[in-house]
Order: sequence, then C-alpha cells, then structure tokens
Amino acid sequence: MLDIKSLLHSDMNLLICLHVLLEERSVSQAAKRMHLTQSAISKQLTRLRVLFDDPLFERVSKGLLPTPKAVALAPKIHQILVQVEQLAQLDEFIPNDSQRSFHFELVETAYSAIYTQSVITAMKQAPSITLNAQTWNEQSLERLVRREADFGIGMFEYDSRAKHHIATIPKELQYQELFRDHSVCLMHPKHPALQQPWNLDTFVSHRHIHVVTGGVGRWLLMDLLDQQSKSLDKAILVSDMNSAVEMCQHSDLLMCYPYKNVKHLVDNGTLVMKPLPLKLEPGGLFLIWHKHFDQDQGHQWMRQQIIDQSSVIH
Repeated sequence: MLDIKSLLHSDMNLLICLHVLLEERSVSQAAKRMHLTQSAISKQLTRLRVLFDDPLFERVSKGLLPTPKAVALAPKIHQILVQVEQLAQLDEFIPNDSQRSFHFELVETAYSAIYTQSVITAMKQAPSITLNAQTWNEQSLERLVRREADFGIGMFEYDSRAKHHIATIPKELQYQELFRDHSVCLMHPKHPALQQPWNLDTFVSHRHIHVVTGGVGRWLLMDLLDQQSKSLDKAILVSDMNSAVEMCQHSDLLMCYPYKNVKHLVDNGTLVMKPLPLKLEPGGLFLIWHKHFDQDQGHQWMRQQIIDQSSVIH
C-alpha cells in the first residue's frame, strides 16, 4: 500500500479526484467537472484504490456506489481540501484593486429587493469585480454546497409545516436572515371579491395568477388548502412579478405575493391587499453561503454589502 503522507506531498490531485467522485458518483461527470478524460479519472481511481487498499466504489446501474471506507473518508478529505484552499485565501482583499468574480443564485424577489442596490454600492467600491447572477431553482442549494456559487439569496419558512423550512438548509451552509415577510392576496380596486365577505370560500371561489418563485410551484398555502379539501383555481402560471401585477390590475384574477415587494402598489392604489384567509407564519429572505468562505476576506466584504443594503431597505 502507498504511503498517504507521500501522496499529500506529491499529488493533491488524487484527493481532489476522490472528493469529486464522492460528490458526483460518476466517472463521466467527474471527468467533465475536472476537465479531464474518463480514462484519466479511471487511472486516478486505480491509484486511489491501491493507496487506500479498498475498492472505494462499486459500479451500479446509476453510477458508482461508495464503499463504507469511502463514505468514512469523505468528511476527512473535504476538511483537508478546505484547509488547503484557505491557505490561498489569506491575502488581503482590497476592493479597489480586486478583479474577483462572485456568483449569485437569487429568487426573483431578491433582484429588486436586495441585489440591484447591493451591486451598485459594491461596484462603486470595487469597480473591477464581476458579478454573475442566475435565478434560484431546485438545484441552487446543491450548487452552494458544492461551492459552485458564492452566494444564494433564497426564501425559507419558519412555519413548521412548510416543506422549505429553514431547517432544510444543509449543514454545510451558513445563513443570515435579511428580512421577514408574509404573503398577501392582491386584486384590482374594483374586484368583485371586495363586495363579498372576505373568507376562505371567497378566496378559493375566484381564479388566481400563480407566481412561481425560485422554481418552486407549490408552497405551504396549497398544502393547507389540501387538508381542507380545497384548492386554488390557477388560471395563469408566471414567474415574472411585473407581468403578474399587470394581469392582476387588468383582470378579475387574484394573486398572492410577499407583501414587502408589492407594498408600493398597495400604497399608491394600484392594487388592493387582503390578508390570506389561513394562518401562516411569516417567511424570510436569507443570504446563504458555504462555511468554507467564512474567513475569506473578499467574501466577507461582499456579504457585508448585501447585509448593509438589507438593513437600509428593511
């Protein structure tokens, strides 16, 4: 069996390869992620098997199944790689000189609520940085765990009945609440529902615009309605809030949306707000990042831009 200490001195790439294989469970996907050929990955896996005196993976119909020894090695290898990467991140971060890129995963509401002004403020201090954003979807948490994204701004619930509860955020990630919010029901000022008693029956008797946020088409309200053998009559599904507002303004369709994002529309009389006719705990908009970045000065600086902007707005 090879000496593990010799490996650490001579070829860290083997540990990186094992780390990626443990995450991907596929030679082809590991090769793609590491920009290597499948043959090169297979050769490294052969060396790893000799090194650890264990098969490490068994081939199954859907890819690779790690052996118990490989599973036990996973957290140790992850910690080694984190420590090595942290050594390269000890340089002082100087915003005005930095050319660093930051990748964001954002729910739709975060673009207008937080992200836009944070970008403007950050670029004034660090004019040469690059900021990339894509809309949050069901794979965003996984990308944050894999450190393929620097930051996520996502919506999570405090209500214990919710599928997307804050407790579902993976343990590898840190998070900070930016602000809390609650959903409301919106309609135009002459909507017929305003002439009816506002209750659950009225709420479900009218058709709805269903706004899909963060790639998630179902939320706690629907589960609670199911429990009462009721459901929303969803006439239109849309992911763009501005389009939804315009349709709500010019039709007899209702829509539900987080209050702070539509408060200005209620205040100026564009739409009328009614509370949801079911009791739900307010949810929150959260800034999320991998614990690996906790001591990264550049990451700390960018986090603070977002947190500061949140405190100004909310």
